[in-house]
Amino acid sequence: MIVTICIATYCRSASLDALLGDLSLQARLPDEVIVVDNDADGSAWTVVQRWQRSGVPFSIRYDIQSQKNIALTRNRTVELASGQWIAFIDDDERAPESWLHLLIDAALRYGADGVLGPVDPEVPPDAPRWIRRGRFYEWARMSSGTAIPRNQLRFGNVLLRGSLLRTETPPFNPDYGLTGGEDGDLLGRLAQQGARLIWCDEAMVREPVAPDRLSLKWLLRRAMRGGQDFARHTFSGHYGPPTQILRALLFLRALFQLILAAVLAMLVWPAGRQHAARYLIKGAANLGKLSAFWGWRYHEYATIPAQ
Repeated sequence: MIVTICIATYCRSASLDALLGDLSLQARLPDEVIVVDNDADGSAWTVVQRWQRSGVPFSIRYDIQSQKNIALTRNRTVELASGQWIAFIDDDERAPESWLHLLIDAALRYGADGVLGPVDPEVPPDAPRWIRRGRFYEWARMSSGTAIPRNQLRFGNVLLRGSLLRTETPPFNPDYGLTGGEDGDLLGRLAQQGARLIWCDEAMVREPVAPDRLSLKWLLRRAMRGGQDFARHTFSGHYGPPTQILRALLFLRALFQLILAAVLAMLVWPAGRQHAARYLIKGAANLGKLSAFWGWRYHEYATIPAQ
């Protein structure tokens, strides 16, 4: 079994270096690692070159995809990958030694076409107290072997059968290249086609939460983008036939939940900022759903800050 790990990166040399170090220590080593740099200046090349020369027991291939577009960058990683199984991990995540072994073992044990694992957020101890209390960066967890509901399909820690990706042309839709959501769109299409996507709760990776994400502004923008993703995926039929009735129900439900969230945020504010923030985030997600009806897009990846 040939296993490829794909990494799309942008101006995160230090975290990429740490991640490649983690991959060199895996209990089940990858057969190859693909790094595609979305920085036209090739800022990741020095890090990759150092690891290529270090004698790691797997090949590391590097390429530049100069157009600012996360979907095109991910597509290039798949083009370069030769693995029968392809794992994706973000360039700011950390992988424990057992990570890849656990993903592969789950795929074989459960007869899956894809395996998703949890991303454990590491909030710094000096973060605002309301953020530390709110647990805003955590994903939903479930028992290993559980078939993942379509509305909970997320990337960041995933192993997929290579043949599935190669039948999609392209696997990641470039229309999502500046907004994000290309990962959920791909997984939604695969699920529609009958792919068995399961959860492995043991195959956890860690994600240090960057300082620029420790704010209500960032949380609201990310929630709004998530709402837009949900609406766009609904319109694409990922959750069922996109009938006019379904669209109308989505609009009315989002409008009601937006108003309710705003009212509840004001009511619970005296009980703690984290409680109000939770409702504001729900409101932002529903605002994102509504904004998809008039075609507005939040281009989160158009202005990613260099780190």
